[in-house]
Amino acid sequence: MGKQYDFLTDEDIEFIKFQKVFFIASASGKEVNLSPKGYDSLRVLDNKSILFLDYPGSGDRTARDIRQGGDVTLMFTAFTGKPSILRLFCKGQIIEKTNQKIVELLKYFTIFDVQLIRRLLIFEIYTVERSCGKSVPIMNFISERRDLIEAASKLRDIGTLEKFISDHKTPPILNRKIRR
Repeated sequence: MGKQYDFLTDEDIEFIKFQKVFFIASASGKEVNLSPKGYDSLRVLDNKSILFLDYPGSGDRTARDIRQGGDVTLMFTAFTGKPSILRLFCKGQIIEKTNQKIVELLKYFTIFDVQLIRRLLIFEIYTVERSCGKSVPIMNFISERRDLIEAASKLRDIGTLEKFISDHKTPPILNRKIRR
């Protein structure tokens, strides 16, 4: 049913560029993390690597999992047109804002304010998997939500964004007890 291969094809790269939403999953021996992502936050560097703008959020599990050597999976799915799911199985690399490389890497984006991001992540692909996606519903894109960028802008303007990022560097511990 699905096909696996070692690097992105031209068709895969075009598919990624077209997507308005994608998902990042990660794990490192703790809980499995899964987050939907949007914005113009992803760039294909080459057929084996992806660059991601990591905006501040309430948790930081993806970076935690990367630091602990865990794997990351990016998933893209067609909500319009021909059904398809594309998964990229990766190892991650963290590029903090203090890293000299960030200036060169940010040139891939038309970002309006580098202060609004938490960091960059580079995903090195070790397996690409394409599957049918025939059960995925058809949905129409209306618009991006501006809420996250607006919240980060407000924190930046009052001088507390870096504190927010620091305070949320360690994800909250989940209560793993099942209650009935």
